Amino acid sequence: GERLFKQSHDLAQVKTHCCETCKDPVFWNSWAQRTLKNAMNTQEPNKNVAKNLILFLGDGMGVPTVTAARILKGQLSGQYGEEVQLEMDKFPYVSLSKTYNTNAQVPDSAGTATAYLCGVKANEGTVGVSAAAVRGQCNTTQGNEVTSILKWAKDAGKSVGIVTTTRVNHATPSAAYAHCVDRDWYSDGEMPAEALQDGCKDIARQLMENIPDINVIMGGGRKYMLPKNTSDVEYPEEKKHSGTRKDGRNLIQEWIDRRKDKGYYVWNKQELLSVNPSTADYLLGLFEPGDLTYDLDRDRSTDPSLTEMVEVAIKILRKNPEGFYLLVEGGRIDHGHHEGKAKQALHEAVEMDRAIGRAGLLTSAHDTLTVVTADHSHVFNFGGYTMRGNSIFGLAPMVSDVDQKPFTSILYGNGPGFKLVNGSRVNVSTVDYQQNDYQAQAAVPLRMETHGGEDVAVFAKGPMAHLLHGVQEQNYIPHVMAYAACVGQNKAHCRSGNSATSIAIAPPSLALIITATWLLC
Repeated sequence: GERLFKQSHDLAQVKTHCCETCKDPVFWNSWAQRTLKNAMNTQEPNKNVAKNLILFLGDGMGVPTVTAARILKGQLSGQYGEEVQLEMDKFPYVSLSKTYNTNAQVPDSAGTATAYLCGVKANEGTVGVSAAAVRGQCNTTQGNEVTSILKWAKDAGKSVGIVTTTRVNHATPSAAYAHCVDRDWYSDGEMPAEALQDGCKDIARQLMENIPDINVIMGGGRKYMLPKNTSDVEYPEEKKHSGTRKDGRNLIQEWIDRRKDKGYYVWNKQELLSVNPSTADYLLGLFEPGDLTYDLDRDRSTDPSLTEMVEVAIKILRKNPEGFYLLVEGGRIDHGHHEGKAKQALHEAVEMDRAIGRAGLLTSAHDTLTVVTADHSHVFNFGGYTMRGNSIFGLAPMVSDVDQKPFTSILYGNGPGFKLVNGSRVNVSTVDYQQNDYQAQAAVPLRMETHGGEDVAVFAKGPMAHLLHGVQEQNYIPHVMAYAACVGQNKAHCRSGNSATSIAIAPPSLALIITATWLLC
């Protein structure tokens, strides 16, 4: 009790000092001048060739989520919160990405993943195929496949990796290696018989076959790799975690057999941290039957954090003198929001930001282009005229002038948090709105909250980061990253030396074709 009192007393003193300092215009003027000086010192764009490429994708991490995560990060360290910087906030270049799918104003994670990984906008629910492919129609796959920057990097001799907090065959990572007209075809056990008869492959199988030499794969999804009814190594008594494959293949064992002494398969934190990166050329880490647990619920002794996975991945990938490409997904930000559980979502975002910081320590902005963005947003927000330093999960400072009840600052436009008691809104002061799984109130009742359609932020640092500027289409992102690293179709400017030059302007005829195609689309 005495220790807690001292902590709260110290925090109060810090906040009081800050509050007094904030009243002096010199404080704000000096801060702005320091920022200005730093901006002047970093105004020259980095035009080096990017040896390494890292894309951090916060699934569902819209701008309100970024802002709320920043406040949470600060409050977790005893500060007001609003004044702190996320690691992504420190990146020198910020732009906006338009996230719509070719057939959707408000997008999903599959069509968006195809955009920021393959450079082509696509229909919702489809991965690694163009908009000519129709969701669920297997016979529209062939001839409409598009390849990803992960493959471009691999073809250029770089090491490549995927790290996610979801299943490794979930929408975001699958666009890096799969060509599938339905994002839900995790294994052949989830596919319709007609699709199998027509020759379509499930996503787990494509992970093992399409680009068989992906160096690092980490996340969840064990059950989609194992024959139907095979017991899970961690939850042997729970049938819901058993294997789902109907073809009888054990894809994990196949991977192990193929790698022999150069690869490591791990399924818990202890095994992961015991891997020696200097001797590991390949790593497959599957830590759950499905998605990984939320970071707030994670067993710190058995389940690795996103930061721990990223550190091991980079240490393995950076051995390649040609460099690497790494896709990192903070995938459960999205899940927290869908469930209306803002506390889970925001802690996921803070953990991804820690991973961004760790990656920064393990690489150099001189030769590593790092991009942080989101696939889409959510109908999540916070407001209510809260005071400085108010808990991000706390109440607004007044009650509603319509129903005279308090409300939390965080609210959703729709979702499972909509509840009525005797025909009126729940009085939130009668529930524990600070608990991990509290579902914030929503305006429209839905079992699952929906995505939002607004633009998302793109943060960039390193070689050619300045090309991520203004408001751009989401599919522009991998083209910039490929240009920076001289992979894929963007190689001509790299032949003269190790310093990239400006992008050549497309000839008029090509520009006309592009414009005509866009108008027809």
